[in-house]
Amino acid sequence: MHSQNHFHVIKDPVHGVMQFSDKENNWIKPFINHPHFQRLRHVRQVGMADLIFPGAVYTRFNHSLGCCYVGSQIANKIGLIDEEKQLVILACLLHDIGHGPFSHAFENLFSKKCIRHEEWTPHFLQEFNNEDFLSKYNEDNKYFPLNAEKFEAIEQMIMHRYTKNKLLSDIVSSQLDADRLDYLLRDSHFCGVKYGEFDLRWMLHCLTPIETEDGLRLGVTKKGIGVVEHYLVARWLMIRNIYHHDKKHAAEHLLANFLMQLAKNIPDADFLKPYRSTPLGQLLININKFNLKIKEKKPSQQEKEKFLNENFSLYKKLCDYHVLVLISELADLEISHDVVMLAKRIQYRQMPKVLSLDIDQIHDAHVLVEELKKKFKTTISEWQLEIISAPRLCYAEDIDPIWVLNSSGKTSKINERSLLVNSMANQYEHACLLFIDCALIEISEIQELIGRV
Repeated sequence: MHSQNHFHVIKDPVHGVMQFSDKENNWIKPFINHPHFQRLRHVRQVGMADLIFPGAVYTRFNHSLGCCYVGSQIANKIGLIDEEKQLVILACLLHDIGHGPFSHAFENLFSKKCIRHEEWTPHFLQEFNNEDFLSKYNEDNKYFPLNAEKFEAIEQMIMHRYTKNKLLSDIVSSQLDADRLDYLLRDSHFCGVKYGEFDLRWMLHCLTPIETEDGLRLGVTKKGIGVVEHYLVARWLMIRNIYHHDKKHAAEHLLANFLMQLAKNIPDADFLKPYRSTPLGQLLININKFNLKIKEKKPSQQEKEKFLNENFSLYKKLCDYHVLVLISELADLEISHDVVMLAKRIQYRQMPKVLSLDIDQIHDAHVLVEELKKKFKTTISEWQLEIISAPRLCYAEDIDPIWVLNSSGKTSKINERSLLVNSMANQYEHACLLFIDCALIEISEIQELIGRV
């Protein structure tokens, strides 16, 4: 009798039927069922984007499963052995495990975004790297057991530091990784736009290992040049129209300021006393202390590690719901306080007016805004009138190029084979936005500012 291959199926709105073999299912299911991974069900993929694109209420959980599936397809295409494939699909599955509430929006809490979600990742991975989890996992995966060395490899792949085998690292974290191949399609689908669409099946067909001066890397055959062009243009359009949408920036500006004001005021404000002992409240207090300690300087790695170690037990409990419940409760208060005003703005979608500034307007706009802040310093809060810079880059050729292999075995960077890619390589589009709180619009001086910029 012929042995049958059994597949475990996940129905997905983006990839359709995502199939995993028995072996692959045994590799990933213990991680999926773990509370740390289940937490991602409650962390939105694109932050506050649903205030602009109502369908954008999907989560890091959806994307992580999709990334794992795409990673498995890449591994199959380029012929990885099982031991390598296991590490790759686990790294793809866990690559976003470190995200906090509202994904990247939560990173704005830290001065100059000095602590990002990737830096929490090793702490989550360490929670799996213990006797209780590993003994059960290895019992179910006798031929593919995990150990501390393999966890280290998974961590290094996620952080794009796995120098032992850069091909594996490229699948997990590069400019042509499973992460981007999934999220462009997924974000486009749920936001209700077509910008992020490209031919994933043809991309997978064209992927190939390429020998470079830097070792074996993931690239495409010459037949894949067109689909890479399509993919990079899709990424550019998603960056410009979704990830850097003016109103999305405005919504996340409100959220970041709400959390920062909460962090500053929670130790002393009586109406915030009930929240001081919560995990979110304690973490916000500690973040505020950390920001005050480092002020404007870049914290040392030792300072960051100390903060991460001391606060991981709080951070790992948090998801969007902790923040949303707080916003809902505080928005019901009738108190004249920045925290309450910001909660109301978010709860009832009272968005600021957003003005996009041309390069030649930025200096004058800064001068005018500072003059108004001085004039109304007792009545206008900092968050109500603010300018932010949001530079955009689609393809960084000088850091991590995409490689092309032609039929004669010659390798080259994609920008050397494509005028389109060459035109966008290393090109920043500088965007500067002026946020004006909705409560200020009728002030004559604000009207004058709007007219001048």
